[in-house]
Amino acid sequence: MIELTPTQRRELRAKAHHLHPVVSVAGNGLTPAVLKEIDHALQAHELIKIRIYGEDRSQRDSIMETVCRELGAASVQHIGKTLVIWREKQEREEAVTTAPEKPRKLASKAKSAKALSARRGIASLKNKSTAKQNFWFPSQSKTPRGER
Repeated sequence: MIELTPTQRRELRAKAHHLHPVVSVAGNGLTPAVLKEIDHALQAHELIKIRIYGEDRSQRDSIMETVCRELGAASVQHIGKTLVIWREKQEREEAVTTAPEKPRKLASKAKSAKALSARRGIASLKNKSTAKQNFWFPSQSKTPRGER
């Protein structure tokens, strides 16, 4: 269990003021699954609030002591049914097994018709030749209307 100085505890209480509880301990009490979830939350956030649904203050105190002892955390505050706990992030070295590399699928270039038409528009701008060609309408000679 980590011991904090009063100055550190005051700073952590100020930081925890706006936090919401990330873990709840209900009727089943402090199970291994709940401890694991608290460990994950401490690894992700360092400073967390835990909500305990129970009327007995001594039970909440024992839960606080158990969590701090088991996870190597520091008790910051116990106010009502809310516990504030802090633990510095730990560097986790997990054995990384390199799986044989699978051939990856090529990502499709367009996910929708709109994206496809946008790509075609960009591609046509990039491949534009010097002489302008009108593919959509037949070319008309430029003669005044009355001379036809």
